[in-house]
This record gives sequence, structure tokens and C-alpha cells, in this order.
Amino acid sequence: MDINEVKNIIKLALEEDIGAGDITTNLLVAPDEKAGAVITVKEQGIICGLDIAEEVFMQSTALCGGEREKLLFSKNAEDGIEVRRGTVVAEVSGYARAILAGERTALNFLQWLSGIATLTGKCVREVERVSGRAGVFDTRKTMPTMRRLEKYAVVCGGGQNHRMGLWDMVLVKDNHLRVPGSDELLSRVKKKVAENTLVEVEVKDIRKLEETLKKGVDIILLDNMSAVELKKAVRIIGKRCLIEVSGGIDISNIGDFAKLGVDRISMGALTHSAKALDISLDLKPVYRKKNKNEKDIQV
Repeated sequence: MDINEVKNIIKLALEEDIGAGDITTNLLVAPDEKAGAVITVKEQGIICGLDIAEEVFMQSTALCGGEREKLLFSKNAEDGIEVRRGTVVAEVSGYARAILAGERTALNFLQWLSGIATLTGKCVREVERVSGRAGVFDTRKTMPTMRRLEKYAVVCGGGQNHRMGLWDMVLVKDNHLRVPGSDELLSRVKKKVAENTLVEVEVKDIRKLEETLKKGVDIILLDNMSAVELKKAVRIIGKRCLIEVSGGIDISNIGDFAKLGVDRISMGALTHSAKALDISLDLKPVYRKKNKNEKDIQV
């Protein structure tokens, strides 16, 4: 991920949390106090968002009056890697105020994105267990303004991105076809778009499927069909175009859909229903000398 694309999102997140200042930390911690911390995964999962966390602490350092370069962030893992419970995935050192002020925001990003990556990974493994053919795709059911981050997490989990937005492919859904005249125009859509632009059409029944196949589309989206209808639809389509299924798919039943012989399985659940991964940040003990004649003490 290009961190420059999400710096403003991180800036807004910190402003939301810190506001006029972290009054608790500012009362208890001196401005020049240094500290270190470890970020630990407390349950097995796929890590995602380490570069985001680093940028959070760099920005919080600047907000606390320090220099970004004074913040040291050492990664012990890489995004997309599955880690065990108890793994220290990163270490942070710098101004104590900056670490404490950025802690919650950094963890929120890490836990949320790692949760999406972890759920995606589980779905991908379940599909691979029963079929090596189908890809697991996300959808546009993402938190507004956070789509780039969420879709990045899907890729880290081994999934694939569907369209990023409304501009990068044609996806004709049932509401489009309710507009008078749109169904008639559908057969000419391929001629009106750029050569490499995919055209996908959603169908909900076999009658509509037969009509749509005559229009020469790239992908048929079989949405919310019964198991019996899906099997029949897959047989009818054959190799004439790519087959995508969606609607009510989650980790408990994705294997059943994969067995049908489809090419793509799209799931809103990857981004809107993933459970956050449990991750913590803990400050390391700080040692100081009381004076020349005394041993170091832990405070």
C-alpha cells in the first residue's frame, strides 16, 4: 500500500481522538520523556496495517511537538503473514506522549484491518479445500472513505478486489434494469465502453439468465438464487462467460458455493462483518539512574 494515499485518513483519525490534546497523558508524562512499546497479537490471525500503525505514531509525534524522525518503528512481521498468538509484530520507541496519544488509533487500524485479512484468509482456505477454481472477491460494502484500506486488507488475506468504485467496470444490477429502456440498451453496452472494461450483469432467475447470455457479457452474477437454481444456471452458462455468485455467503457456507464450479464468489461479509483481531500495545519498563552511587531502578 502507498501510505501517501491514506495519510489524510490517518490525520483525521488522530484529530478525532486527540482533539485539543491528550489531557491525561499531558498531566502525567513530561514532554521530553522517552518510552518504548511492543505490539502483540493476542490471537492467531493474519496481520495487516503495520505501515498504517507506523504512520499513526509518526503523525502523533508531530502533533506532540516532536520530529517524525525521532519515532522508531521496527516491524517483526509483514502484512499478509499469519502470526501466532503472543507474537510481537512491532516495537515502537520515541516520545512517551506520542506513543500514548497514538496508541488507540494505531490499534484500531491494526485490529480492524487484520480482522478483515484473517476472515478473508479463512474463506480462501475453505474454497481451496473444495475447489481450486473460484476466487474470493470483496464488494463495495465498505465503510465510506475507508474502502482503499479495507480492500487492501482483503488482498493481504489472499482475496481479490472486485471493482474499486463505479468507474472501473460495468455492473448492471436489477435497479438499473428497472429504468425504462435500459434492458434494450444492454446489448449495446460492450460497444460503448473501453476495450478492457469488463461488463457484468446481475440475474436473479433462469429466465433472465437466458436473455442476458444473448447479450455477450463478460460475467454473469447469480445473486441470491436457490441451490437448485444455481446448479441449473451454472450448467446453462457453461464456458460462455465467467460465473460469479453472491448473496448470503459467509464462512459457514462458502464451500458449498465453491463446489458448484463457479469462477468468482463475492462477499460483502469480508468487509462489513469481520471480527477485529485482538492486538495490544504495552509500554516497556523504563530504567533510570538515581545517582552515580545507586543501581538502576525501574519506574
